[in-house]
Amino acid sequence: MKEKLTLLASVVLFSLNTFTSADEINLYSHRHYEYDKVLFDKFSKETGIKVNVVKAGADELIERLKAEGDNSKADLLMTVDAGRLQRAKAAGLLRPVESKLLSERIPAAYRDSEGTWFGVSMRARILAYAKDRVEPGELKSYEDLADPKWRGRIIVRSSSNIYNQSLMASIIAEHGVHDARAWAQAVRKNMARPPQGSDRDQIRAVAAGLADVAIVNTYYVGLLINSSEPKDQTVGKGTGIFFPNQSDRGTHVNVSGVGVTKASKNFEAAIRFIEFLVSDEAQAGFPQVTHEYPIVEGAPWSGLLNSWGEFKSDSLELGILGELNAAAVTVFNEAGWE
Repeated sequence: MKEKLTLLASVVLFSLNTFTSADEINLYSHRHYEYDKVLFDKFSKETGIKVNVVKAGADELIERLKAEGDNSKADLLMTVDAGRLQRAKAAGLLRPVESKLLSERIPAAYRDSEGTWFGVSMRARILAYAKDRVEPGELKSYEDLADPKWRGRIIVRSSSNIYNQSLMASIIAEHGVHDARAWAQAVRKNMARPPQGSDRDQIRAVAAGLADVAIVNTYYVGLLINSSEPKDQTVGKGTGIFFPNQSDRGTHVNVSGVGVTKASKNFEAAIRFIEFLVSDEAQAGFPQVTHEYPIVEGAPWSGLLNSWGEFKSDSLELGILGELNAAAVTVFNEAGWE
């Protein structure tokens, strides 16, 4: 009898430890913006569903989901870059979602074709240049950065960064591995210093005269312009924005996105959460606060984004970035791009 009671107690304890209330969802998030908390609070107020957030690096969260398996309490994985989302899908960590609203509001290129992840905001990887040393007419495309005229004038972060890996994956998709490798080798020779630091560090280095052009995501310029630090405001305002490849495939873009975990205990509530993130209210806030582009076509841009102008974006399905990630890493290594 004692053994039966012990067993029963164990089952009850296990259930309590793994049960998530129907009015709660657990989100594993790599994002670190205050606006996200504002959004989550609004969602909770409107739906009565509490959002519990666990923050960590994307790779750490993916490994945690793998280790937890079916016992994971996570309902959602939210991170930046489609390459990471595709990595989570390939590992079997996400489950397909069918939502007419998500299919209608999110362009096909910015969501998984099988419904395992959805982009909710977008960023472009552009060329930030020194307005006093570079004329916009000198800039053309990512491919043009291989030209010797840029020797000692380019600056960019490490090849271990997922943003660069996805850019490289897009170049492989367009030109093939051989030409992508030649491009990476040429750009490496044109760098003003070995790859290092963050995107903001690259912009600051351009402002300081260390280089003339940096490869960065648009929203980092926005964050500098709206910084509480006067020096960073000056740096941001002195930075020119150029969208490459407007005469051919368009500028490389990527997303912040989210998917429902395979282990989710509150599947329907998780879907409601994603649908909220692409609502008119949520989409209007991304440009204003995080300086990302809204994912929904026709959603309003901020004055800052409008000042940079409209641009043609690459229509490549972003899932391909994840599929070509390993090839991109290999190309970088072979090119000596640290």
